Amino acid sequence: MRKTSTALLAIAALLTAPAVAHADPAPKATFELPAPTGPHSLGVREVHLTDQERDRELMISVWYPAMQGSEPRAPYMRPKTADYFDGAAAAMGLKPGQVDWAAVSTHARTGARPKGRWPVVLYSPGWGSLRTLGTSTVEDLASKGYVVVTVDHTHEAPMVEFPGGRLETAKPAQGDDYLKAGMETRRQDMRFVLDRLSSLDGLGRAMDLSRVGMFGHSFGGDTAAEVMATDRRVDAGADLDGWLAYDVDGRRPTRAATEGTARPFLLMGSSGSTRDGRPRSHLTSPAWKSFWEHSSGFKRDLLMPEAMHYSFTDLQAFLPQLDEQLEVEPEVRAKRIGTVDPGRSVASQRAYLSAFFDQTLKHRPQRLLRGESAEHPDVTFVR
Repeated sequence: MRKTSTALLAIAALLTAPAVAHADPAPKATFELPAPTGPHSLGVREVHLTDQERDRELMISVWYPAMQGSEPRAPYMRPKTADYFDGAAAAMGLKPGQVDWAAVSTHARTGARPKGRWPVVLYSPGWGSLRTLGTSTVEDLASKGYVVVTVDHTHEAPMVEFPGGRLETAKPAQGDDYLKAGMETRRQDMRFVLDRLSSLDGLGRAMDLSRVGMFGHSFGGDTAAEVMATDRRVDAGADLDGWLAYDVDGRRPTRAATEGTARPFLLMGSSGSTRDGRPRSHLTSPAWKSFWEHSSGFKRDLLMPEAMHYSFTDLQAFLPQLDEQLEVEPEVRAKRIGTVDPGRSVASQRAYLSAFFDQTLKHRPQRLLRGESAEHPDVTFVR
């Protein structure tokens, strides 16, 4: 998520130069994303947006329940993005050229016809990360009756691929308060995207913008809280293992952390985003404690103590599969996704996130959020 913490995956730093082609005749490893568990087929569309006032371009993906059709399944990564992403292999305990990232498909069909009208949920990735790495969670949520909009934050993300194959790569962070400046850029990005959703050709009618949620991983979860502090259109939010602060120890809280929220919010933490390995919760982090105490709406603080920071991304799903084929370095695997059972971790995250938005956006009370279920033993309610 963040700058120099050794507990985090520094994708941006690893991808500062274009990836080099690898002439390896051996078959490359690949993987499959977990199948969505909801009843709806999926469609997805990539959309290029331009904010004229800020002279800023963004790429978003819109995931939605779709009519049955024969459209091709969308790729997990486009070829140029895949080549560039391969430069992060060492940070995942792999070697460049071992994985065919471009061969992986999602479960959504490109440009499929939307079906119905649904609440909208926005997704923001971690600092220096990609919207792609939230695909497993996003697909599952969309399959359960949501339009989910994922956003790349241009020039902070390691790379963003625009129409025609143009790549915009990360720009070096400037100043001591670059995280604070980055948060303001993200906040404006998300507000702009929300402004534009109703006008998206062929998709606007599928979105019920009277019911809007937002979530994200790491700094993206902090972004969700920050947007809620300034935009009343967002009705509920979730932060997956973010700091709610501009430092790992939670001593420099974000605005959201100091103000809290009167609207529903879900926190999910691990032991992988702290300096000392202590599980992050409102009992251990000053920033989370401040947010918790200043929030008067419905709230839950969930902990997966055996998970790590990148358990809340697609690494939780694909790194174990790649480990079976390539023998991922054990210490790197443990550092990225911990020792939690991968299948149960993915299932728990999906279950609690969809239950939260079902309760807060669809107004369907969820027994799971009362802590009465034994189906997810890896999750602890922090009270």
